[in-house]
Amino acid sequence: MRFSHLGAEPRIHPDAVVASTAVISGDVVIGAGCQVLHGAVLTSEGSRIVLGENTIVMENALIRASATHPVHIGAHTLVGPMASVAGADVGDEVFLATGTRIFNGAEIGDRSEVRINAVVHLRTVLPPETVVPIGWVAVGDPLRLLSPDRHDEIWAAQKELDFPGYVFGLDRETPDLMVQLTERYGRSLSRHASDRAVD
Repeated sequence: MRFSHLGAEPRIHPDAVVASTAVISGDVVIGAGCQVLHGAVLTSEGSRIVLGENTIVMENALIRASATHPVHIGAHTLVGPMASVAGADVGDEVFLATGTRIFNGAEIGDRSEVRINAVVHLRTVLPPETVVPIGWVAVGDPLRLLSPDRHDEIWAAQKELDFPGYVFGLDRETPDLMVQLTERYGRSLSRHASDRAVD
């Protein structure tokens, strides 16, 4: 289904194919030859999502732009089943495997591979042709690739990147962090109450 959100409607190239069970909401531009499969969700929460030509978004993938972080996915890129891309810039000919997670402000260079269940953390820059191994975490700029058993190093790098501050504008040390986060984010998401189906 397609939805108008915040006054913007999806723009889908006539050569693109979007499954009837996919959800395309708001300022979303889908290029020529793209395929968006069943259960995929592309939702613009205040800035644009752009899919370059011949990009494939597979089943149950989530692509989300926020008010401060648009999404651009280049041409001939594959977003695997159950992958998630939030507010990131993904280059051309990139492979994002099943279950990958790409966070706000990340930049994925052309012809990179993020393999099954790997994570590219916020504000992380992958140079072109980088491979993030299965289940590993990519973090920072300059890039560090860390295996999942190196939790302390991952957390140290992740803490410096300040997820709650960067994404939600809240200090991690706020005593009622989750109360403020859910109330603020909930107000933002409540704008969907006035969405309307356009197909």
